[in-house]
Amino acid sequence: MAKAGFSCSWHMITAKKRSFYAIASAGNPPGLEMRNGKMVNGIHVKETPSPYIGNTNPSGLVIDSNVVEPQTFLLGRFVEDRFVYRQTFSIRSYEIGPDKTATMETLMNLLQETALNHVTSSGLAGDGFGATREMSLRKLIWVVTRIHVQVERYNCWGDVVEIDTWVDATGKNGMRRDWIIRDYKTQEIITRATSTWVIMNRETRKLSKIPGEVREELQPFYINRLAIPAEHNDVEKIDKLTDETAGRIQSGLAPRWSDMDANQHVNNVKYIGWILESVPMHVLEHYNLTSMTLEYRRECRQSSLLESLTSTSEDSNSSSSNRKADMEYTHLLRMQADKAEIVRARTDWKSKLKHK
Repeated sequence: MAKAGFSCSWHMITAKKRSFYAIASAGNPPGLEMRNGKMVNGIHVKETPSPYIGNTNPSGLVIDSNVVEPQTFLLGRFVEDRFVYRQTFSIRSYEIGPDKTATMETLMNLLQETALNHVTSSGLAGDGFGATREMSLRKLIWVVTRIHVQVERYNCWGDVVEIDTWVDATGKNGMRRDWIIRDYKTQEIITRATSTWVIMNRETRKLSKIPGEVREELQPFYINRLAIPAEHNDVEKIDKLTDETAGRIQSGLAPRWSDMDANQHVNNVKYIGWILESVPMHVLEHYNLTSMTLEYRRECRQSSLLESLTSTSEDSNSSSSNRKADMEYTHLLRMQADKAEIVRARTDWKSKLKHK
C-alpha cells in the first residue's frame, strides 16, 4: 500500500523545471563522442523501460507518457564525455542543523550517494556497496582511507545543489574520487572534496591489491582532474592525540544498528557526529566548520564502545590546507577498551560573525 502511494505521487511530477532534468545516461545517447570507433569509456548501459509509462500501474491509474519517471531524475546523468557524473539534490528539513543550513554530515551523505549512483549508472555495479562486477566476483569491497572536504558556505533548507563526481587512479594500488558541489541557482562552487580508496576482502577484512580485471573496468572512467588544487589540499599527517595531549575527551559513544552500512561496518559518515561530540559547545554555536580531513585507521563494528578526543592545534591561525581559519582542532576517535585508533581528523572553523 505504501509503495503504491509513493509511486503515484512521483508520477504526478512533470518535467517543467530544469532542476529535474538529471536524466540517467543509458544505451548509446545521441551525439556521444566516438574514439577509435568505440564509445567513450567503452560502456554500454542498458535502459530499463518503465512498465507503467502510457499504461496502467498496479494502483489502476493511467499514467501520462510525458511524466518523468522517478528513477530517471533520481539517478543523475553523465556529462563531459561520460567522465563526470552529475546529480542534483534538494536540501530537506531533516538535513539541516540549528542554524537552518545543511550540516557537514549532510554534505558527506550527498557525496556518498552521488558516488554510489555513479557506479550504478555506469553499468559496472555488482552486488556490493559500490563494488564493480569483477570486485563482487572476488568478494572485494571499497574502503575509504582519507577524505578532505572544503566548504565555502552551507546551503539552506529547500535549496538545490548540483554535485559532480569523477575518479582517477592514485598510487600503485588506490583510486581517488573527487567531488564539487555547486549552488544550482547561481552555479557557484560551494564545496570541494577529494578522497582516497583501497580494496578490501569482505570476508577476511584484509586489504587487497586491485586485480587486473578490476583495473580494466575502472580505467575507461579515469580522468586526470583535481577538485582541490594541490597547493590547497590538506596532505599533512594528522598527529595522534593521547590522554595527555587531548583537551577534551567524550567517552561512552555507542554505535547503533542503524549506523551500520551494507559492508557490515559503521558507515564512515557516522564518525563525524562522534568526532564533534568533544568539540566545545561555543565553537559549534558560533563557528562554521569550513574544512575537515579524516584519516580512517580501522573498521568499527556495532558492538564497539568509543571515545572522542579533541585538542586545539598549536597554531590555530594557519590552516594546513592554506585556507586561513579562525580555529583549528585535531581529533581522534578510538576504542574505549583498548584505545585502538579508528579515525584521526583535523577541522578548521571560521567565526559566523566575521564571515557573514
